[in-house]
Amino acid sequence: MRERYHKICEIPFNSTNKYQLSVHKNPNSSESKHLLVMKGAPERILDRCSTILIQGKEQPLDDEMKDSFQNAYVELGGLGERVLGFCHFSLPDDQFPEGFAFDTENVNFPTENLCFVGLMSMIDPPRAAVPDAVGKCRSAGIKVIMVTGDHPITAKAIAKGVGIISEGNETVDDIAARLKIPVEEVNPRDAKAIVIHGGELKNMTPEQLDEVLHHHTEIVFARTSPQQKLIIVEGCQRQGAIVAVTGDGVNDSPALKKADIGVAMGIAGSDVSKQAADMILLDDNFASIVTGVEEGRLIFDNLKKSIAYTLTSKIPEMSPFLFFVLVGIPLPLGTITILCIDLGTDMVPAISLAYETAESDIMKRQPRNAEKDRLVNERLISMSYGQIGMMQAVGGFFTYFVILAENGFLPKDLVGIRIGWEDRFVSDLEDSYGQQWTYERRKIVEYTCHTAFFTSIVIVQWTDLLICKTRRLSIFQQGMKNRVLTFGLCVETALAAFLSYCPGMDVAVRMYPMKPLWWFCAMPYSLLIFIYDEVRKYILRQNPGGWVELETYY
Repeated sequence: MRERYHKICEIPFNSTNKYQLSVHKNPNSSESKHLLVMKGAPERILDRCSTILIQGKEQPLDDEMKDSFQNAYVELGGLGERVLGFCHFSLPDDQFPEGFAFDTENVNFPTENLCFVGLMSMIDPPRAAVPDAVGKCRSAGIKVIMVTGDHPITAKAIAKGVGIISEGNETVDDIAARLKIPVEEVNPRDAKAIVIHGGELKNMTPEQLDEVLHHHTEIVFARTSPQQKLIIVEGCQRQGAIVAVTGDGVNDSPALKKADIGVAMGIAGSDVSKQAADMILLDDNFASIVTGVEEGRLIFDNLKKSIAYTLTSKIPEMSPFLFFVLVGIPLPLGTITILCIDLGTDMVPAISLAYETAESDIMKRQPRNAEKDRLVNERLISMSYGQIGMMQAVGGFFTYFVILAENGFLPKDLVGIRIGWEDRFVSDLEDSYGQQWTYERRKIVEYTCHTAFFTSIVIVQWTDLLICKTRRLSIFQQGMKNRVLTFGLCVETALAAFLSYCPGMDVAVRMYPMKPLWWFCAMPYSLLIFIYDEVRKYILRQNPGGWVELETYY
């Protein structure tokens, strides 16, 4: 057919005209040597036609035929099918002889009063994963706005099919049809969903667009131009939203560039759109964007958890030095043992939180406020330092006081003892029972306290690791599927035991063996931390948005 009907000239499809036109040689006709054919948006094609082809005969295009056209369009578009209109025109030989120079820039041939041939409808079904992805977006607080060049009827049907317009939600047209009143009499705010034609959008002021975006939860823009896509992006950004835009054409580039996150199509996308975008979908699948959002939330969550775990142990590490300086007690924890915690026992558990799987509610949370909810915020500091960290410090000091008491130094007698304790030349320092201690014997007790305080931090950090697994769910809901985390717990414990009992450690790192019972001193505090955090998370789940969430949800 292409060889027989040789193409002479062509006006390609563009978003302004919404039609494609070409002129061909017509060897089979004795009346005309040239045939003009046009296809495009059905309403645009019909507007350019004055006759219609019925059973091979041209007839005038009357109102009855236009009504039939509209009914067919509504029926096909309502099925979610994309509809194209077709028309042709035999160019008269007297005006367009063979060899005529057709000019597509300054059009020198008729594009009006053509003959309407018919409609063709075709379905481009959305991928099976899209409805589920749209549902995930909605539960995650992400507003999905459909911007398309399709006719509003088709766009609305597709939007309903994929869940962009929820089942049961009515548009202004639906309400008008149900109440049998003119569309003008319906209050737009009564409809959660709305379908806006590009022609209406063209006449809207920025304030009117802002009102639409603010008051309607489900929005479809149909028959829009690429330029209008940019206007919609700017409108969403005026609402304070973080905007992601998808596009594949050259004309989408301004909107992709303007958006906070431009997403280009890797298969169907043009090179210009890919260069303008921040992210490229290799499979051209909308559901992949949702997967990316979920993965991003998981990474952010796990970073927060790892930071919370790492920061918590800083309070039991710093408080011994504060008490040593301010109260004058023997040093409860040495610098070497602090290094053993930070560079030894805490390393693998902190890294293991990066392998934590997503919590079941991760795509049911509202998006975070980028201005206030940073990676490290005041609530995370409050939880790590002010609450869990304090409990850990108390557990460490309890073990410290138990060991000193068993060796004769009761807590009430420790205040201000530091000067005599640290003096190498004092060999007769008395404890609470009148026993005298040499400098060397005192130091052995002190280094044993360092070891015990160290192991106490390890024990309370067990629980801290478990409570940091989740931000809202109970650990019983999340489970212990993270094998790296389990391995981290084992490594942490084994390293603590090795440093405590390995021969030669008293010389190498000044850590002395402990009585087995001293391991249990910090366990009640470990249990207290676990119960405290489980209760906190239970209140979070039962009372979302309440005081506990505002003050402790990091």
